Amino acid sequence: MYQGIRHIRAFLSVARLGSFTKSALELHVSQPALTVQIRQLEEWLGVRLFDRNKRHVALTSAGQDLLPFLARVLTDLEMVMNVGRELAGIKRGTVTVAALPSVAANILPVAILRFREKHPGVNVRVSDVIAEQILHLVKQESIDFGISSKPDSDVELEVEDFWNDQLCVFFPDGHTVSKHSEPTLRDVAIWPLILTMPGTSIRTIVDRAIEKEGLDVNLSCEVNYVSTAISMVHAGLGVSILPASVIHTTYEGVHMMPIYTHGLTRKIGIIRKRNRSLSPAATHFIETLKVAAQTQTAYFKGLKTGE
Repeated sequence: MYQGIRHIRAFLSVARLGSFTKSALELHVSQPALTVQIRQLEEWLGVRLFDRNKRHVALTSAGQDLLPFLARVLTDLEMVMNVGRELAGIKRGTVTVAALPSVAANILPVAILRFREKHPGVNVRVSDVIAEQILHLVKQESIDFGISSKPDSDVELEVEDFWNDQLCVFFPDGHTVSKHSEPTLRDVAIWPLILTMPGTSIRTIVDRAIEKEGLDVNLSCEVNYVSTAISMVHAGLGVSILPASVIHTTYEGVHMMPIYTHGLTRKIGIIRKRNRSLSPAATHFIETLKVAAQTQTAYFKGLKTGE
């Protein structure tokens, strides 16, 4: 493309100035090099563009006919190259991502704010949906990538480890569960439970752990959103098992503690369509997400240790 641009620029300069000598000076090339460029363009197009002798240069009829078209082509090519440079330099573009609601509500806002500070010309579009929908969107290439619980092996997908989201018990002020320094699922399950709906990534992990432990539970409520679950905990309807990532969603008077039972960790991955390249903007946004996740992990560890 770059070679083509140089040839068209040479033609337009000679047509405008009517002189190979003046055009060579304007384009900062030697006159023989300019002559070669015009000759090559004529060969590519199959027509003579200029009638020329030692004293006079004039467009041929074909040259006059092609002049507006080549001027438009040059404008379009320059625009394409400028847009390409801006995309490569992350000065413009769009990043599309689908994420689990708990991730979208907590880690994503921090990452988007940091990303926009460095790349204000790039738009980030977010869909907060359940895990099954995320996989569908990735496979349909409707989004650049997804952030979800790690799926089973799938030949269509590439999954990169992103974050381990520990499940915790959320409870209101003064609840008896707080007397346990390291509560297990068995300690938690004796209370009415407020859980997310079946099919959600959180509920799948909780159900598997309950079955493995052989526990009978008293299911108080099933909800679609973690914010609803926390509101019900705040109202005293029971305790809830939710990821640590939702800590910033909690009300005053609602507390959380890790549950010390093996398997109650939600492994979150960055999910992409296999063999699909990401734009520079999407690649950089993933790096920003990783930094935000590290900050979240450090914050949660501080809560655990009381620091």
